[in-house]
Amino acid sequence: MTEENNKIVPIGIEDEMKKSYIDYAMSVIVGRALPDVRDGLKPVHRRILYAMNELNTTPDKPHRKSARIVGDVLGKYHPHGDTAVYDAMVRLAQNFSTRYLLVDGHGNFGSVDGDSAAAMRYTEARLSKISMEMIRDIQKETVDFIPNFDETMNEPVVLPSKFPNLLVNGSSGIAVGMATSIPPHNLGEVIDGVISIIEEPEADIEKIMESIKGPDFPTGAYIMGKEGIKQAYRTGRGKVKVRAKASIEEIQKGKQQIIVTEIPYQVNKARLIEKIADLVRDKKIEGISDLRDESDRTGMRIVIELKRDANANVVLNKLYKHSQMQETFSIIMIALVNGQPRVLNIREILNHYLEHQKDIIVRRTKYDLNKAEAKAHILEGLKIALDHLDQVITLIRSSSTVQVAKEGLINNFKLSEKQAQAILDMRLQKLTGLEREKIEEEYQEVLKLIKELKEILANEQLVLNIIKEELLEIKEKYNDDRRTEILFDVDEINIEDMIDEEDVVITLTHFGYIKRLPIDTYKSQKRGGKGVSAVTTREEDFVEKLIITSTHDYLLFFTNQGRVYKLNVYDIPEAKRQAKGTAIVNLLQLGPNETIAATIPVNKNWDSQYLIMATQKGIIKKTQLNQFENTRKTGLIAISIREDDQLISVRLIDTNEEIIMITAKGMAIRFKEDDVRDMGRGAMGVKGITLSEEDKLVGMEVAEDNKDLLVVSKKGFGKRTSLEQYRLQSRGGKGTKTYNVTEKTGMLVGAKIVTNEDEILLISNDGIVIRLNVNNISKMGRNTKGVTLMKTDENKSIVSIAQIPKHEEEEEEEEEK
Repeated sequence: MTEENNKIVPIGIEDEMKKSYIDYAMSVIVGRALPDVRDGLKPVHRRILYAMNELNTTPDKPHRKSARIVGDVLGKYHPHGDTAVYDAMVRLAQNFSTRYLLVDGHGNFGSVDGDSAAAMRYTEARLSKISMEMIRDIQKETVDFIPNFDETMNEPVVLPSKFPNLLVNGSSGIAVGMATSIPPHNLGEVIDGVISIIEEPEADIEKIMESIKGPDFPTGAYIMGKEGIKQAYRTGRGKVKVRAKASIEEIQKGKQQIIVTEIPYQVNKARLIEKIADLVRDKKIEGISDLRDESDRTGMRIVIELKRDANANVVLNKLYKHSQMQETFSIIMIALVNGQPRVLNIREILNHYLEHQKDIIVRRTKYDLNKAEAKAHILEGLKIALDHLDQVITLIRSSSTVQVAKEGLINNFKLSEKQAQAILDMRLQKLTGLEREKIEEEYQEVLKLIKELKEILANEQLVLNIIKEELLEIKEKYNDDRRTEILFDVDEINIEDMIDEEDVVITLTHFGYIKRLPIDTYKSQKRGGKGVSAVTTREEDFVEKLIITSTHDYLLFFTNQGRVYKLNVYDIPEAKRQAKGTAIVNLLQLGPNETIAATIPVNKNWDSQYLIMATQKGIIKKTQLNQFENTRKTGLIAISIREDDQLISVRLIDTNEEIIMITAKGMAIRFKEDDVRDMGRGAMGVKGITLSEEDKLVGMEVAEDNKDLLVVSKKGFGKRTSLEQYRLQSRGGKGTKTYNVTEKTGMLVGAKIVTNEDEILLISNDGIVIRLNVNNISKMGRNTKGVTLMKTDENKSIVSIAQIPKHEEEEEEEEEK
């Protein structure tokens, strides 16, 4: 409540709290915690630099007591606590806090161990050389001034800042509802970034990053990986992993020690050493025998001695994991733009800085032009006086007062008041012939300067050229080498880029052993051959599945229980032809009694294709492929399976295609894929074919025109039949006969859609593989038994067939022929 004109006015506490808090929040955001995008300074830092300049504590003058500087800042510009001002000034003078020091401190200004600076009455300071570039040309009306807190004097709204200080020295601050954390950068790199925009206005962030590699911390250390940097530069927000610089040295008696010479930015060295000691005491890190700090004024040196049997790399990695030897630096690039807080990407920051510099150059040029024109005006008056010297002298001598003389000059020679006053102030030595020539020369020089200044104001490109020249001059004066090295992060290395893309053979055995082989392991043989040994397996084990794919593809593993798992092909260990391979349970988290039923290669596009699945009981299901893109390590449900059924086949299919299903007893059914509606992953599916007693599904293929259906029986017989002989039916029927099953042939074990150019692999239960050209296999009618493809005996039978696609290079060779 408030009293107004002796009346009590009720005010809602909620409204008052909202208003008061918003006022407070805006005061903190604009007046305390966030830097301006143009000069990269918060108000306290700006006031410190301006006050020191006003005190004339420049680099060529002696240091002044810090208490005197803080007193001036407090009394004139910054009505807050003296501690706040002094702490801010101290940070500007700490070489482990500020990348390019803006204050040259003399005395104890604290340490990287967290020691605070000495009291302000003991320390001294002055502006550093580079900080003079922050306030350069401020006297030339290049920036706006506003009244200070008590309106007794003026202070600058922003400093000219002749280099991009926001990125160069960074900034951090916690406001209300937001925080900023901008890392420091290398001066030369940032200047190159600005110049790249001047030279190429359409330069994107990728182009800018060719100049600005990443943050450059005053404490050095390593940045691990570039992804966080790229994200921060693109969006204004990101995280970078900063790691201490450490090396492993050999010492006496076969022992080793880790030497740490640089630590992450803003990490307290003393606390870091305490933390490592705590980790050793709590046995979280073992193998360390001694820990000491050997740092001196020449540099940092933390020595971590190891026990004789300790593995130095293991200990070092544990130190990175459990201590501040590795820290995550969060980048939040929030700055004030026209008094409003905004999240900015690196291009926007550089754009705003460039616009600021354009404004500075234009205002400075206008100031210089006004001065030059005023000087030219005076010189024109002096020239008139010298041209009429006798008359001027006579007029002055005959005048009773200065005012009379001035009016006489103005009236008789059509001079301005300033010109008349300049003539009256002229010294007698100006009347000599030599001095008269100097005035003429000076006048011509001033006219030339005026012409140049007007050209600058009329041409923005000239303004940009001046900015570029001045930036390059600053770079030449103050640039230094990058301190923070940017390394590759193991997590960011794309293993796929390091692996050649090539066709490979993946084999999976009955007992679940998998391996990867180059495709040229298998030599093409004539029909009826004995084959080559593909795998040396454990007793009674044999190869069940063989897939041809590429090292850059994925494999989707479908289990008999209807689950699906995803694996990169290159993650499957390569092995020799006779090796048994790696147990699949080491690569996939299979459940109890879960075995791989179908495996298909998928490229990285995850396009609009469907997966079609078939079970042993003749059930079929269609699901969009992209539903399997985010498959977890623990697998996903691909199809719901009944207890007495199991998944046997999975294929990729496009719309408007046809499906053919083949049973062990030689029946086949062909129908359109749109007879099977699209279902979710958890659905069970619909009937694809009606099976006779003791029959089961052995294959499901996508039917293609002008191709053949190849079927292979258990006893090694096989044949091709044209797909034209299989009429289109409705899903769910019994189908038509495709093979004449006899005791001699055995039931069918598999079927493939093939052409004359294809090759197939046959795998027997004892691990023997034979590779055949399809054009050597006879083409026959549906109701036949075929020819011998692979010789078998009582104990030997065919268990699986695989198809080898024709290679692109072979097609190219044929085209050339």
